Order: sequence, then C-alpha cells, then structure tokens
Amino acid sequence: MIEILLTNFVFLWTVIDPIGTVPVFMAVTKSSDTATKRKIARKAVLISAGIFLFFILLGQGILEGMSIPLSAFQIAGGIVLFIFALTMIIGESKPQEEIHQITHNKRDESSSAVFPLAMPSIASPGSLMAIVLLTDNHRFQLIDQLITSTVLIVVLFIQWLLLLGSEKIHKLIGIEGASIISRIMGLILASVAVNSVLMGIKDFFGIA
Repeated sequence: MIEILLTNFVFLWTVIDPIGTVPVFMAVTKSSDTATKRKIARKAVLISAGIFLFFILLGQGILEGMSIPLSAFQIAGGIVLFIFALTMIIGESKPQEEIHQITHNKRDESSSAVFPLAMPSIASPGSLMAIVLLTDNHRFQLIDQLITSTVLIVVLFIQWLLLLGSEKIHKLIGIEGASIISRIMGLILASVAVNSVLMGIKDFFGIA
C-alpha cells in the first residue's frame, strides 16, 4: 500500500510539476491583488481537477469505444511522455515556455485561470495521459484507482498551497530554480516513459 502511494505520488508529482507552475502563476497574476490571486489559484486547481476527473471516468471508455487496445495506448502514451520529458530536459523548460506564451498573448485574469494555468500548466497532455494509464480498469482494481485518485487530489492540494505561497517560493528559488527542478523531473519522467513503452510491448505481444 505504502509503495503504491509513493510510486503514484512521485509519478503524478513529476508529470504535473507543481513547482514549475509557480512562475507561470506569478506572471499571470503580477498585477493582481491578494484576493484576486487566491481566486485565480482556486479556480485553476478546481478546473484542472475537473479535467482529470473527466479522463479518469471516461478516458479509457473512449479508447475502448474506438477499439484501441490499452497496450497500444500505453506504448503511445509512453512515447508522448518521453517526448514531453525531453522538452523538459533539453528544451525550453516549463516555466520559461509558458511565461513566454503569456507575454505574447495578453489575456484577462479570469481566462488565465483556464489557460495557461489549469491547462496546459497543471493538466498537461502528459499528465492526462499518465492518469489514464494509472487508472486502467484491466490492470488496476477499484481500490488501486481510488488510491491513485486520492494521491492526485493530494498533489493538486499541494499545488494550490504552492500557488498561495508563490511569492515566497519565487523569492526562494526564482525562475532559474524552478527550471532546474523541472529538468530533474523531466529526467525521472523519461525513465517512467520508457518503462511504460516496454510494459506496453510486453502486454501487446504477450511476453511472459
């Protein structure tokens, strides 16, 4: 039980990258007062939670409705996660990339809670892919899926706390610090992605 909790926590923490969202939040809310910042943080986390819930409940059903075997999705998901990890490691890091988008696309504060905060900063394509893999009905029992969902809620709660304390965190680590952490998370994610591809190949070909 503890091993599952820790594994899922590290996996979800890596793909969601809560610390990497802090500089993005700071850029979005730089001219907002404290009350508005709290409102945006709450809205962004709740919207991302709703997106994750949609994929937990319907993601696999949509795949099966399209006659796509989960092993194929696992391989494809692993490849996408690996590419996502490479962009975190050798490309423009998550905070830098999304702050760049903000500076070139002026948006009001309310819509900024949806984009770029809720999606793609918190609920990124990689994290949505990961949550479907972690709640596979064929590989995990209901209790395991509930554990994964609980861990996801914990990670999102921590994300909310980090957004509320964004100014202190930003002063402590800065954008450069967040970028370094993001690249380390990318390295961990790359190994997880490779393992996902290998497990998908194993299941698809029925290798013992």
